[in-house]
Amino acid sequence: MADMNAVEGDWLVARYQNHGRGRQGRDWKTIDGNFFGSTLVKLQPGDPTAASLALVAALALIEAAETIAPGRDFQLKWPNDLMLDGGKLAGILLERSGERVVAGFGVNLAGAPEIEGRKTSSLDAALAPQAFAPILAASFARLLAAWRSSDPASIAMAWMQKAHPVGTQVRVHDGDGAPLSGRFVGLEEDGALRLELAGGEVRIIRAGDVALDSADADG
Repeated sequence: MADMNAVEGDWLVARYQNHGRGRQGRDWKTIDGNFFGSTLVKLQPGDPTAASLALVAALALIEAAETIAPGRDFQLKWPNDLMLDGGKLAGILLERSGERVVAGFGVNLAGAPEIEGRKTSSLDAALAPQAFAPILAASFARLLAAWRSSDPASIAMAWMQKAHPVGTQVRVHDGDGAPLSGRFVGLEEDGALRLELAGGEVRIIRAGDVALDSADADG
């Protein structure tokens, strides 16, 4: 994790993690040559809602991936995954303390860990982590500035253009109770998912795991 006292725009990149962590306390497997980095955002008066930083992080990540591997089948999956050819290539974890938010990124640049019940993918050492870091940092800085200066809805629309299309059948599990199934019908400005249930009711989902109908059960 980045130092909460660090300067915004600084990045901490690790060559190895002995205890990587993803959402909901999951382990993030370490493979030599993969990317593990984090940066700090200091929230300012007038900033959009902090929750929408997840969209900024995701857009920066897919932009960086497309820069180093153009023409590949990248896709964002709500809330924080970057997919390649249907397998998870990268994940994002945002953690907030007061007016500071740490955005952490794990990217399978060199190899994909084997995870039971989940399909994973990698870029097969398309670039070394130390070379990927400035590309991601530049994308994140540009999109952070856009987030602060533009209509929040435009960030949500940009995310949707890189994600599973509106109308995709998905299952959402928030860890409590049975999963909800329905159609993805877009995002709220803060990045919450809009899920249309079978009867036409639209639920606003702010936390949970999503599985696409074409993806593995765990998504």
